[in-house]
Amino acid sequence: MKTLIGGAIAAILGCIGIIAWFPQFLTVVAGTIPIMFLLGGALAIYLGVDELKDTWTNEETETADAESTEEVEKYKQEISELKDEIDSLKKE
Repeated sequence: MKTLIGGAIAAILGCIGIIAWFPQFLTVVAGTIPIMFLLGGALAIYLGVDELKDTWTNEETETADAESTEEVEKYKQEISELKDEIDSLKKE
């Protein structure tokens, strides 16, 4: 209940303050909007660069995966050849 009353009083004082000091309020708003755009743009650039790094890393791992798949197939073929050779030696 105390929080509700305190919030209502703060909202009323805020409205009175905006009405009483409206030109100063507009000055503050005019000063903060460019800073918000600047910080928002910097954040967007940072996130874009980070996303590009992730994309480049994923492309490198996909290439490595393709190479490892080829190696796996090669080793599977070698294993099957060795198994055949072992079976032929057991029969002798």
